[in-house]
Amino acid sequence: MPVCRISPTLSHIAQEQWDALHDGRNPFVSHAFLSGLEQHGCLREEWGWTPHHLTLWEGDELVGAAPGYLKTNSHGEFVFDHAWAHAYSRYGREYFPKWLCAVPYSPVTGPRLLTRSDAGRRLLVGAITEETRQMGLSSAHVNFHAEAEQAVFSDDWLARCDVQYHWRNPGHWRTFDDFLSAFDHKHRKNIRQERGKVQRAGVSFRVVHGDEASEADLAAMFGFYLRTFHDYGNSPALTLDFLRHLARTTPRALVIFLAEKEGRPIAGALCLRGGDTLYGRYWGADETLPGLHFETCYYQGIDYCLREGLTVFEPGAQGEHKLARGFLPALVHSRHWIADPDFAEALRRWCAEETRSIQRYAATLAAHSPFKDSTCGSDVSRDRAGGTFRNNST
Repeated sequence: MPVCRISPTLSHIAQEQWDALHDGRNPFVSHAFLSGLEQHGCLREEWGWTPHHLTLWEGDELVGAAPGYLKTNSHGEFVFDHAWAHAYSRYGREYFPKWLCAVPYSPVTGPRLLTRSDAGRRLLVGAITEETRQMGLSSAHVNFHAEAEQAVFSDDWLARCDVQYHWRNPGHWRTFDDFLSAFDHKHRKNIRQERGKVQRAGVSFRVVHGDEASEADLAAMFGFYLRTFHDYGNSPALTLDFLRHLARTTPRALVIFLAEKEGRPIAGALCLRGGDTLYGRYWGADETLPGLHFETCYYQGIDYCLREGLTVFEPGAQGEHKLARGFLPALVHSRHWIADPDFAEALRRWCAEETRSIQRYAATLAAHSPFKDSTCGSDVSRDRAGGTFRNNST
């Protein structure tokens, strides 16, 4: 029987052992990404992040792991439970700290229970529950888990879902013109106008991977990232050293789209590349130009996917404006274990109503697909974490 151990840092675990637990197609669960956050000042206890990774061992062999954190707030998670925390406080209990299995600051679906079998995943789920009990925590949460993990959670884990907007190639798009030909006239014309405005403004684009990025490129992208957080009044968590770390340790997974005008970068989008998917993470700009955001964050990424043979582009959380640009609704999922059975039962009813509301909302969105052929929309909005989402979902 595997032995459960808690690791306070990924530096205690060999990279080759950790990365042997997953297929390498999702860069966010790689040792390089997660350990880089720890090593380069992105995760701090005063910010609410204390690494608390759960691992399973057979002798000296790592056979299972769940990247985990003790959280003293709900920031940087993208599955919002602030109302739960307030209700728990009114209930006379302390909601924080809680245990979170997730990729910090990354609302990206992917493996969370890292092991090679459903039996191993069930062991991890059981170990998470037991660790939460032993520590006297209010709850455990597994955010943005993958399809393969859906069935291993027992009924006492509450299910939640939300909507994101994903681009999916149904298989026959080879060029951007192929993609545009699938749109109705109105939306196709709008996209061409948006792209034309950027071109006429004298903006060109350069795509650089981690091993192609100069120090100036990385510094420019980091500056755009800081600008966006400053403009929205938020505190940035990532550091330039972390960006340098990604360029060095994941050289072909890091993809940066730099918009340039008159020989200098004016905007950028930072993405990560997986096995078949491009993940958009951050963007920023020094100039405000019509269409620049859509071109930098969406159209350049779609062009890249078409050139590179990637079939999925996930440009980040939220944003109904993505729908008109070919990103259709997809459901994303999380699971939650609440220690107090009475509170859990109350939340179970709340989660069921929330799910019905989200499904109605997603169905409304899907009914407004910009594509001429509704079957194109159904194909593109296939939900990897829970089957196909169709326009007639209820």
